[in-house]
Amino acid sequence: MPDDGSDTTTEAGPPPRMSVLPFGVSRRRFIAYSGTAVAATAGVAVVVSRLGDDDAGTDVDPDLISTVLVVNGTEHTLALDPRTTLLDALRDQIGLTGTKKGCDHGQCGACTVHVDGRRVLSCLTLAPTVHTRAVTTIEGLADGDELHPVQQAFIDNDAMQCGFCTPGQIMSAVAVIEDGRTESDEQIREHMSGNICRCSAYPFIVEAVKTARDRMA
Repeated sequence: MPDDGSDTTTEAGPPPRMSVLPFGVSRRRFIAYSGTAVAATAGVAVVVSRLGDDDAGTDVDPDLISTVLVVNGTEHTLALDPRTTLLDALRDQIGLTGTKKGCDHGQCGACTVHVDGRRVLSCLTLAPTVHTRAVTTIEGLADGDELHPVQQAFIDNDAMQCGFCTPGQIMSAVAVIEDGRTESDEQIREHMSGNICRCSAYPFIVEAVKTARDRMA
């Protein structure tokens, strides 16, 4: 029998198993390495982003071109994308919103303005193509507080309902009268046909054109 006072030894069990990936790295170490790599990558991304923001504030966009628009007698020097339409430059860059964007496809006439005295559809005219040329919008017709005869005639003949097409109608009417295309109702309708009134105020528009024609004679 063994001596009760003798020491007894207990055989140590096997060490705890660690999951080992196929390439010999434990899962614990792999997760630690991955976290460090992600953090480092994020830090680099932030630095690059901040550097990019700083550069954006100092660089000039090489795709923009300097364009001078002479609108209603005032010069405006703008940096524009070459594809910017005259309509968008007038409304968004200069802030003259009297010229309306209707169809934006040259079909309704709401965006009509004058360039060197001739009416054009500003939604189909690239702003850089009228560089330094004289542009007149609806805001430039009145002489101070005195309305242009065509503007006054539209009011007197109630030639508007919703009014959205009215600026383009008036700009076209001014051109038609100045070109002498107002000898008859049929001629007025023909030369004003590029301006659509969705409220169908056409009879009143014709009367307004004739009224303005007589006043301007």
